[in-house]
Amino acid sequence: MQRTTTGPARPARAARTGPPRRADSRRPHPDAAARRREREGLPRYWFANRLLLTLSGQRPVHWMLGHTVGDAYDQLAALAPRAPLRPPPPGRTPFVRHCDEFRPRPGVIEAFARIVSGDRLQALAFRLEHGTDQRWRCAAVELGGARA
Repeated sequence: MQRTTTGPARPARAARTGPPRRADSRRPHPDAAARRREREGLPRYWFANRLLLTLSGQRPVHWMLGHTVGDAYDQLAALAPRAPLRPPPPGRTPFVRHCDEFRPRPGVIEAFARIVSGDRLQALAFRLEHGTDQRWRCAAVELGGARA
């Protein structure tokens, strides 16, 4: 006996050309992780994160000693004891939301960052100068309109 099928014929499946797409939202997209690593390699983001750790009380001021020139260390030393970027309890860890720069001349970066600290958004401005040893150093720091 021969078996026959009744009903509509099945359409042929298209051949896959690659692996199935991952739809897990708990892990960042590989491109996002690469962009984050690239972003954090920029001098402005590197310094914004270090200044944030110092001004939120997570790192001591002397941690920035070799990364500052001129009055910048004194400005940090005046601001840091108040830990102005520490979030109010119960607080989440503050983070740099965005950081951008302006280059008024070669070897100088004037940067500004938006810092999220608890439910507050604060501004952080700083100046970087490129030394003769090819290292960037912080030359000035200002936080949310309050100078040190």
